[in-house]
Amino acid sequence: MECEEGGRASSPATPSPPSDDGNSVEEQVMSDVHLGCPPNHSAPHISYFTILLPPQNETIESSRRDQWNSMGAKVCSLDEDGDLILARRKKKSQDYFVISIQHNITSSIPRVGLQVWRAELVLADFVLHMMYKSSAFHGIVAVELGAGTGLVGILLARVAKAVYITDHGDEVLQNCSENIRLNAGVLGTKASVFARELDWNIPWPPQVLERSSSQQRYGWSISEIEEIQRANLLVAADVIYSDDLTDAFFSILELLMCKNPEKVLYLALEKRYNFTLDNLDVVANGYSHFRSYLKDDEEDDIKNKSSRSFVGKRINLTEIPQYVVEYDRGNDVEIWQIMRRNLSSQYLKP
Repeated sequence: MECEEGGRASSPATPSPPSDDGNSVEEQVMSDVHLGCPPNHSAPHISYFTILLPPQNETIESSRRDQWNSMGAKVCSLDEDGDLILARRKKKSQDYFVISIQHNITSSIPRVGLQVWRAELVLADFVLHMMYKSSAFHGIVAVELGAGTGLVGILLARVAKAVYITDHGDEVLQNCSENIRLNAGVLGTKASVFARELDWNIPWPPQVLERSSSQQRYGWSISEIEEIQRANLLVAADVIYSDDLTDAFFSILELLMCKNPEKVLYLALEKRYNFTLDNLDVVANGYSHFRSYLKDDEEDDIKNKSSRSFVGKRINLTEIPQYVVEYDRGNDVEIWQIMRRNLSSQYLKP
């Protein structure tokens, strides 16, 4: 990741000291991804992420095209003096592109969607791998849940028909909209990308409101809701860190999947370990609660009569190359493929 300004943060942010008036300000946290960005920078900041393209493999079609070109009538050309004009070697195509992401360097816990987190980058690697190796994501309608900066949804827009980048709160959604604007040059030419409000504590579908007021710029139209019901793909990253939030997430997931259970969700999370007095042990906050919603796809349905609505399969990250260059993947990030239980046997193969 390249930051717009110089400087390096030496360590993640610590809780802020009390203000002069005696009132404590909100505790500030910082993603490890932002190490290297200017410390104590409170305004929105732009970072640049280098995305590698896969090696160009020779195909039958390209070989035939080269052969046809070599057999053309105009094999060589002469200038006006009769000298041979040598064909210049074509410039090698660029093997990477760059994504620009506006984000905060630190934030309070309720505003963590304004930062870039490690699980978001790992999910980006997975999405890129699927885009590069198959056409499974080409021409689809996709929804990013709890999108934060919208990085994954923006990458999907390179091949998808439509992408809905969803989150809660005007500040986060305005930042998503700015990132969509910043990356207009790398989006698919035919892709439709929308930033939309999706509060997991409000039942789906949401109320359709008039778009006349600026406050409703992130509201839904009837046609968009209908398109979401037909969406093939859901993605989410770093939304598992609070049991209450996890409950709300699976509640909205049930509503989104019930009318089209063929939907598949790819969810990336980072296990963050802390010592708790309740357990008298080091535990990953929220992880066991998250797993309680899933039936493992290898469980025997006859022996394990589970009432869980969802089935999960953990993706083997060793098979997913790292395309986003400047970050450390670490060992505590997982990606889960999640579907409704009655269609659990239908999986996209990474």
